[in-house]
Amino acid sequence: MNLPLAWSVVLVLAAVWNLLIWPRFFVRVAADPRSRDQAGRRTRFYTVHAVLIGVSLALALAVGVLGVTTLVA
Repeated sequence: MNLPLAWSVVLVLAAVWNLLIWPRFFVRVAADPRSRDQAGRRTRFYTVHAVLIGVSLALALAVGVLGVTTLVA
């Protein structure tokens, strides 16, 4: 696949940004009092955010692989 160099760099930078930001956000979500109920069980707040963060990290990996692949090609 041939992409202009600038687009490939943008893909790699977007992936790096997401891989740096989302794990730090997950730490904040896990520490949030809304993440656990009175019995200590995880709440929907935690579950929804965990799924959103997981999907975002998967997309970041895919974008990163695409960016690196287009840079190497």
